Amino acid sequence: MGVLDGIRVLDYGRFIAAPWCSALLADMGADVIRVEKREGGEDRWVQSVTDTGEGATFLQCNRNKRSLTLDTTTDEGRAISRRLVERSDIVVANMPATGMRASGLDYPTLRAIRADIILASATAYGEGGPYSDRIGFDGAGQVMSGAVYRQGLPDQPIRTVVPYADFGTALTLTIGVMMALFHRDRTGAGQHVEGALLPTAMMLSNAFLIERDLLGTDKPRMGNRGTSVAPCDLYRTAEGGWVLLQIAGQPMFRRWCRLVGRPDLIDDPRFADDDLRWQNGDLLNDIMASWCAERTKADVLGLLEDAKLPAAPMHSTQDVLDDPQVAAMGYLRRVAFPGAAHDVPIIETPFRLSATPGEIRRRAPLLGEHTDEILDEIGFTASEIVDLRRRDVV
Repeated sequence: MGVLDGIRVLDYGRFIAAPWCSALLADMGADVIRVEKREGGEDRWVQSVTDTGEGATFLQCNRNKRSLTLDTTTDEGRAISRRLVERSDIVVANMPATGMRASGLDYPTLRAIRADIILASATAYGEGGPYSDRIGFDGAGQVMSGAVYRQGLPDQPIRTVVPYADFGTALTLTIGVMMALFHRDRTGAGQHVEGALLPTAMMLSNAFLIERDLLGTDKPRMGNRGTSVAPCDLYRTAEGGWVLLQIAGQPMFRRWCRLVGRPDLIDDPRFADDDLRWQNGDLLNDIMASWCAERTKADVLGLLEDAKLPAAPMHSTQDVLDDPQVAAMGYLRRVAFPGAAHDVPIIETPFRLSATPGEIRRRAPLLGEHTDEILDEIGFTASEIVDLRRRDVV
């Protein structure tokens, strides 16, 4: 049995922040119903990888869910939504507050239908401030958090291609939902759980803001070099591969000095601590770059591992798929999907419980695949379902 067996979730989310939250709940046993427009949500078709058009992120973020298509602009559609809410524990959505109210997904409306309902909402900037009604994707959180200002090349800020603000918001929202469920079990009361891209991105880059506020300075953009330690960079090896090394603290630095044949640097006052090593990092990074350029990637990684120094190879996407640690740990689960060239590598639940682990039990749903099944569960007859289809409600 899953931790959340018996919990029903209505997922009105799109793209990543809300859908990944509900996917994690589904991994842990919750029955998650993805409610989509009759033509499908926009996120279903982004970065298409199947014959029918489903996208890569959609396949990841919507495993273990059932799909119901519904036109919520109709009276019948709103009545169906109300009936679904009556039978649900959690509603997950990501849209500005005005959109939530227009769709009848705001907390007061939901609470009037079911008093102990938990609403989990994700927005770009949070509710209550001057930006509350603005829409925004992952990049908005990144660029407004101060992080992108500090990353990239000296004359070119670079946004991270991985949508960490979106996925981070999904994780914080999931934590909030679990806290709300725990609170409801103790008190019987539901509540509204809020997550947003901007505070999530600020959480991940908070040290930059603290540094600026207390010291009044910003360190320059330095590409792949460390923001506070050295040597730290991606280094090119003899055959063209790349290796990451990050040295922090005096014990590591001493081991590194001996490894690269520069024990004279151990007592050099320019490198007495991490801050001084960062300030004089060009010299240290140049030494490491020269050392790596004379050795193969395998030799570099082997020597660094023997010296107990934190290093890792830069993997291509194919390298990740072929990595023995990834295979041994089962981090990717191969799941069949109609129209895909072969079974799709989907990331498993990114945390593990020893007694009640998460599990991918089913692939992401086709559009409206479970509409009849779900309507039957909430009391509609076969003839009523046929009529709803005829009138384009579902």
